[in-house]
Amino acid sequence: MFSSLRTRVSSSGGRPDPWVIAVTATALVAFVALALAAPGRVSSAIDTAFAWSGTWFGAYWQILLVATLAIMTVLAFSRYGRVRMGGDVAPAFSWFRWVAMILTTLLAAGGIFWAASEPIAHYVDPPPQYADQAGGMDGAAVAMAQSFTHWGFGAWAIGGSLATLVMMRGVEKGLPLRPRTLLWPLLGERVRHHWLGTVADISCILAVVAGTVGPIGFLGLQVSYIAGQAFGLPDGYATQAVVVIGLAMIATVSVLTGLTRGIQLLSRFNVYGAIAMVVGIVGLASIPFVTDLFLQAGAVHAREILPMMLFRGDAEWLGYWTVFFAGWFIGYGPLMAIFIARISRGRTVRQIYIGATVLPALVTGVWFTALGGTGLWLEIQNPGTVSEPYAQDGLPASALAIIQALPLSGILAVVMTIVTLIFFASTMDAMSYSISTSSMHSGEPTPWVRAFWCLGMGVAAAVLLLIGDGGVEALQSFIVVSAVPVGLILLPTLWGAPRLVREMAVEQGVVPAPRTEPTTQAGDEAGDQADLEPAAAGADQR
Repeated sequence: MFSSLRTRVSSSGGRPDPWVIAVTATALVAFVALALAAPGRVSSAIDTAFAWSGTWFGAYWQILLVATLAIMTVLAFSRYGRVRMGGDVAPAFSWFRWVAMILTTLLAAGGIFWAASEPIAHYVDPPPQYADQAGGMDGAAVAMAQSFTHWGFGAWAIGGSLATLVMMRGVEKGLPLRPRTLLWPLLGERVRHHWLGTVADISCILAVVAGTVGPIGFLGLQVSYIAGQAFGLPDGYATQAVVVIGLAMIATVSVLTGLTRGIQLLSRFNVYGAIAMVVGIVGLASIPFVTDLFLQAGAVHAREILPMMLFRGDAEWLGYWTVFFAGWFIGYGPLMAIFIARISRGRTVRQIYIGATVLPALVTGVWFTALGGTGLWLEIQNPGTVSEPYAQDGLPASALAIIQALPLSGILAVVMTIVTLIFFASTMDAMSYSISTSSMHSGEPTPWVRAFWCLGMGVAAAVLLLIGDGGVEALQSFIVVSAVPVGLILLPTLWGAPRLVREMAVEQGVVPAPRTEPTTQAGDEAGDQADLEPAAAGADQR
């Protein structure tokens, strides 16, 4: 086994970019050190930067999400949807495996605990523009529809649509699979060595490292809380550190087995485990209520998607919800695009839209309805069942409150913990690939480089847990601050992706080449002669 592992490790690899690696690694170490030395000041500085980012860029982020989704939808359902990306090759993965791997890039980044908490939060405290619809099934449908908006089509489209198309076309033309390629429509071939390309790589890596390390540390806090409440285990730093380091080790083993093995295996476990959890929770709750809620919330979402995505009426509420999620997902966007581009060769524009935006959004909706909808059902039956634990202890408390209110709560708690850990391990695996690829001048990153980032992110999260949840939450919030440059990096994809797809449509014969007026040398000479004859006649008269 070890000989085959060494063969796989040595058969890949490329030339790393020491400048990008040094800056990103130093920045992460510096942040952890500052958080340990002066946690209060670091948290205060992040809060100030967070508020500034949301105030000045929140509206832009909301428009960027809507524009990305709209343009990709038009492309997918037009004749350009038949354009095949990445060359004329057969897809390397089946639809099931492909979509399962894509789901790991975003849903695991807190999706399990947000699925339990966000619907109940919107139910108890409705979004400002729907305050008159509080309570009952109408209030539950609005609460769930608002959750669909935050975690749905726009969230998935930002990384799995236009950015993916630009990445895939760039790689086909010999550009690196790095965030800088997103600036290709703006800078052209200069993007290979331009300083803006280096800034783009560093900015996107820092955003994803922050957005991955933060949730890893937060996961340690969550699992430790659940272990203490449900199983009587000690809820302290020792349990938190064991969870985080164990998670990093699982992801590292997956990394060393190769991209086409480890991530596939984990993603399939994700899907099967999530299905088992959904069936178990819904089967023990009210199936008619959850089904009705999904249909009604879907109708509200279809009708109100634009008002919800573009709402600007309450700055405080926006900063806590819509703008926060928009910045978080935009920060993830470029490296999501790198991973999805890497596994999507041979897929058409329409298939990428369906498999990387539509299906993940629908699966996310089902997941939120199963877990959060069950919480709403329990809350409507007995007010305070879920809302009170959520108000007191936050995300992990609401998820655990739902589980504990159902039969077989001990088994469900174990299943939820295992599914959560596997989800996060898959995310670490996928993001370590994207981070490592973004740090390479050329070639595929070796598994050892990816393992370094897996272990490094785990160690950073474990160290931050020494100062409690303040350091972890500060780092998790930093991804919203980092979305400021990342959002600008994604902007050229709005016009670049359609132009590149049109070029490919002509190359592949999907659309005819634009017509040009035929000209002949004889015709040109005749025209020139006709122009000269009047001049010659005028000269003779003179």
